[in-house]
Amino acid sequence: MQSLHHDAIAAINQRDYVRAHKLLVENLQHSPAHADSYFLLGIINSELGQFQKAIALIQKALSLRSEHEYYAYLAKCFAITGDFSQALAAIDHCIDTDLSANALDTIGVALSRVGDHTRALHCFERALAVSQNNAQVYYNYAVSLKFSGDFSGSAQAFDQAIALNPDFYQAYFARSDLKIKNGAATRIEVLSQRFSQADSDDAALHYGHALAIEYQQLRRFDDAFNALESAKSRKRQSLNYSSKQDNTLFAAAAKATFGQPAGNDANPRCDSNRPIFVMGMPRSGTTLVERILSGHSQVGSGGELQDFGIALKQLTQTPGNFVLDETTLSQASQLAAHLVGERYIERTQIVASANDRFVDKLPFNFFYANLIQQALPHAKMICLLRDPLDTCIGNYRQLFSISSPYYHYANKLEWIGAFYAQFYHFIQAAAERLPNLLLVDYEQLVASPEPQIKQLLTHCELDFEAQCLAVENNTLPVSTASKVQVREPINQRSIGRWRQFAAHTGPLIDVLKTNHVPLNQDAV
Repeated sequence: MQSLHHDAIAAINQRDYVRAHKLLVENLQHSPAHADSYFLLGIINSELGQFQKAIALIQKALSLRSEHEYYAYLAKCFAITGDFSQALAAIDHCIDTDLSANALDTIGVALSRVGDHTRALHCFERALAVSQNNAQVYYNYAVSLKFSGDFSGSAQAFDQAIALNPDFYQAYFARSDLKIKNGAATRIEVLSQRFSQADSDDAALHYGHALAIEYQQLRRFDDAFNALESAKSRKRQSLNYSSKQDNTLFAAAAKATFGQPAGNDANPRCDSNRPIFVMGMPRSGTTLVERILSGHSQVGSGGELQDFGIALKQLTQTPGNFVLDETTLSQASQLAAHLVGERYIERTQIVASANDRFVDKLPFNFFYANLIQQALPHAKMICLLRDPLDTCIGNYRQLFSISSPYYHYANKLEWIGAFYAQFYHFIQAAAERLPNLLLVDYEQLVASPEPQIKQLLTHCELDFEAQCLAVENNTLPVSTASKVQVREPINQRSIGRWRQFAAHTGPLIDVLKTNHVPLNQDAV
């Protein structure tokens, strides 16, 4: 048994999960109450992205033996699945105990996902005090420092991660994403070599995006675009994607409705007004609006919460690993609206618990706009609309989650244009029939902040507070792509940024015009 257990750990360390799984199952056949075998099976499933199964296995291990390390990994799985209350409960079981560097790092990741970056930083610092030779810990520490606004410390930690693991392509990108101009030329030389030798599409994508950022620092915009296109064209070869794949999702979102309309007084209602949903295309100003609102004395920040989609998925019980899909949206018609609203409020009760209201800033919540109106009739929704070309170029320049199928559209300008067109027409139609949905023009917001912010607050039934204008004074951590920009005063510098890449936007403009998306006159 000891030999099987030892061999299974070695196989996991070598990422040979098939062999590890076989060895652990064999071990359990000999000893059905071997807690660590269940725990390691949970680790394998978490590495494969099967987090619900991982949770069940780790809970089985804990039922057999209480181990602090088990709680650490359980917390991470709960955090990844968006069950923040369960994640924090698991963390409370182990955070004040003696833990290994890996366990402390795992808790730090969980706390970072929950949005508690102060305690996350403390965990990473404890992990580094135990072991200073772990590149992954330095990377996670650097990410939390970046979220907290310590860009200099973050750069040093990323550099240390790279020094310990020169093939750590995620760290190269994250370091460049700090947008520190000094040393850009040297980093371009290193990244160019790394890109030419990349042994995977994902590595190439990270190096290509990092190169683009460094080229932009030096205002070499054609080189930046070429680096992106080279990396994305390689990635496109491995994607089975067509813009038509999103048609069914938008169509289902447009038709989505619950079986019992929330506006019918004969039916139960969820009367909470705590959530303020800020949504829109990525890179359209959603983080700026979240910072404006969370500057208000009554409003806290929830970050990009997955809870509405998860609540819907849990109650529909539709098959599949994806939270947002056509089947789940369609099956909403079998549910009573108030049940989803109550499940969402239950899941988010710990979010900004000291505040009367909180902001849920998940951009793709716009797919649920119809359902949010019914499930939470007193919640407010704000959707950002930004210049189509600035939005589309912003999406092209952004390195989104590689593991998420929802961002495949961002690998080609024409795909982005088609996606934006569907979003634009969908949200315009939604705004006409949903009284709780306010469309906000990004360009107007940054050009005339005070009247626009007053309109935002009025829509949210909040009194005007002057500090909402000074987003640069908002000290809350930022974990989105706008983490650098939103620490500055509201400004107009990003308006018209697409023109830096104007020589390459012809096909994009054609797609937008064909799909009847209004463009500024200078883009036509």
